[in-house]
Amino acid sequence: MESAVEVERGTAAIKEQFLTTKEKFHAFLESGRPGQKSEEAERDSGEPEQKRIRLDSDGAQEEPDKNEKKKKMRGQNKSRPHMKPQSYEDRRLCPSIIQERDTKCFYGDKCRFLHDVSEYMSTKAADLGDQCYLFNTFGKCHYGVTCRFAKAHTSAELKNLVNEDLYKPSAERETVRNHLDKDLQRRLRKKQVSFKGAEAYLKTVTRGKKPEENQSGPGDAENAPETKECAIPPVKTVGPITDADIIKLRPCEKKQVDFRDKLYLAPLTTCGNLPFRRVCKRFGADVTCGEMAMCTNLLQGQASEWALLKRHATEDLFGVQLEGCFPDTMTRCAELLNQNIDVDFVDINSGCPIDLVYKKGGGCGLMTRTCKFEQIVRGMNSVLDVPLTVKIRTGVQQNCNIAHKLIPELKKWGVSLITLHGRSREQRYTKSADWEYIDTCSKLAAPVPLFGNGDILSYEDAMKARETGVSGIMVARGALIKPWLFTEIKESRHWDISSGERLDILRDFTNYGLEHWGSDTQGVEKTRSFMLEWLSFLCRYIPVGLLERVPQKINERPPFYMGRDYMESLMASQHVGDWIQISEMLLGPVPKNFSFLPKHKANAYK
Repeated sequence: MESAVEVERGTAAIKEQFLTTKEKFHAFLESGRPGQKSEEAERDSGEPEQKRIRLDSDGAQEEPDKNEKKKKMRGQNKSRPHMKPQSYEDRRLCPSIIQERDTKCFYGDKCRFLHDVSEYMSTKAADLGDQCYLFNTFGKCHYGVTCRFAKAHTSAELKNLVNEDLYKPSAERETVRNHLDKDLQRRLRKKQVSFKGAEAYLKTVTRGKKPEENQSGPGDAENAPETKECAIPPVKTVGPITDADIIKLRPCEKKQVDFRDKLYLAPLTTCGNLPFRRVCKRFGADVTCGEMAMCTNLLQGQASEWALLKRHATEDLFGVQLEGCFPDTMTRCAELLNQNIDVDFVDINSGCPIDLVYKKGGGCGLMTRTCKFEQIVRGMNSVLDVPLTVKIRTGVQQNCNIAHKLIPELKKWGVSLITLHGRSREQRYTKSADWEYIDTCSKLAAPVPLFGNGDILSYEDAMKARETGVSGIMVARGALIKPWLFTEIKESRHWDISSGERLDILRDFTNYGLEHWGSDTQGVEKTRSFMLEWLSFLCRYIPVGLLERVPQKINERPPFYMGRDYMESLMASQHVGDWIQISEMLLGPVPKNFSFLPKHKANAYK
């Protein structure tokens, strides 16, 4: 490569022989792309037509509008196109036929799905391969003829085959827990679920007053609900009444979790799904947490929200994160989860910066609403049998930290773990995390463990973080950019991972996705969409062997560079069309009406 390539400020330092220009980089990728016209690649910019036109016209405006354009390019792609996975298939087969039930379809002639297998097969998209991961792993694929790898397990009569030797052992073990029971969903929708523990606590909270004002002191706050419960006449029970029926657990009797010196994978919206967490567990993550779930949606029995609570068998230390802004809904939701799912801890999201959550008083908004925050923490603690944890930021405004004032209060309220992200809401990801402030806060939190979070992308970053007083480290974007980071930290080394190994990681994610979302067209496209969201972070990784200065810093923009092979160069592309090409290597060609734009933009570089 020519030495004339200019490196901008804030750009990662890469060895000169690998540097190139934007034009040469895309020309190289285009030369290795089989059977795709350059016109199609030019047209496929990854943005909807309306958005491209608007940005082009913005560039023609006068100088004062540049700041407005920059503002628009930050944060989320709110105008991105959205296609539901089921919309990629015109006619779908009835579940009663797929599962080969003995009984006829419940809806009969009114069913909106096809019942003729031959008619379905005439419109079904071509199979993606002759080996089905689900059939090879579990001995049976529950998607039958609709599976995109159906030829691996269907007979000439289009009947689903079963490998009994594999199926019997796999049927006995439960790989995924925390499913939403249909009866519970029905009762939630009809508001027939009782919340005795939550109601008992809420009676102790007078509107507009702190819990302490109704009690003799802060230490008696947890005893007040207990006194109220004792006054309630006992309900009719079957069998003898035990101590557990009438005596509330004290904090010291709750399930204890040893969080210290653990590597904690942060709850990551969209990308922190179950297949991705399985990948991170394989690389050494100790603690995993589900994506942020809205408490109101859980109380309404929304299946899509309950799906965020699912736990894989490999997740040995797993929690769920709840978002809410009112004591009644959060306490009821905590009681609901305590009775119906299997988790090791429950986390309160008090760090979410997005406007939708913040303007309602949730996320970061809770940090400035201490009265409500206290009622939420005390209420949830009163109904949970597992530890309650809290994730916070340094504050809301950029130069006004308030976490150090809140942490002593959180200790009084009874939290078991505090996670502190070293940035304010206003900063988002545009400035480096403040680890000096995290160190100060960790001393205030003692003896409650405090985990630090922010800018961890190498084992050296982790070592520096551990030199502070934190009890452990939470990894967020670093895990999205390089999920093998957990291995690097535990083995104290820089892993110069090859492009083939990185492709194998994506292949594992694909298999886990097909297992989780399904191997039919709907499941394949859902897996693809989540993979593409993840690739928008993976492309920011720079191989260790190419760096002039090790390690890579999380807020340094990768310049245009040629990898050591074509795949390494392709994985470095920040062009949506190239991410789609990678997905097609694993999941076959995209449907004709396919479109994708990543949810998040990389505003951390500026």
